Amino acid sequence: MAIVKYNPLNELRTMQDKMNRLLDLAWTREVGDELREGVWLPPADIYEDDTTVTIKVEVPDLEQKDLEIRVEENALTIKGERRHRPEVLTENFHRIERYFGPFQRSFSLSPDLDRDGIAISCNLGILTITIPKTSSHSAGITVEL
Repeated sequence: MAIVKYNPLNELRTMQDKMNRLLDLAWTREVGDELREGVWLPPADIYEDDTTVTIKVEVPDLEQKDLEIRVEENALTIKGERRHRPEVLTENFHRIERYFGPFQRSFSLSPDLDRDGIAISCNLGILTITIPKTSSHSAGITVEL
């Protein structure tokens, strides 16, 4: 058996990460029942080239059929819920670090984007949404939490 040197800073870092997650939720949403239910925000990458804007969202353990993706006026909304698998009881977990429960992400779309040409795919837990630009103008997208 190997001897592992105790480092109290590791526990402090873990505690700080948990507090940062809690505070992020508190600043971006009203704290209440949602926080107890495990509301989480999957991380997203947004980038663009000359012809498209691409949004990639991490949705591990979910398939495209498990997600609700809507475009209404100038907003793209992604909703879903990640649940524990029924064959693994939560009482049997030693540690749960990943978020579970419902989530919703919204993005404001620029008028320079073609809402009818949106392409959506989900592969290996990454939801990819590609939105073509309608003109050569600089298109933009805004994240709303």
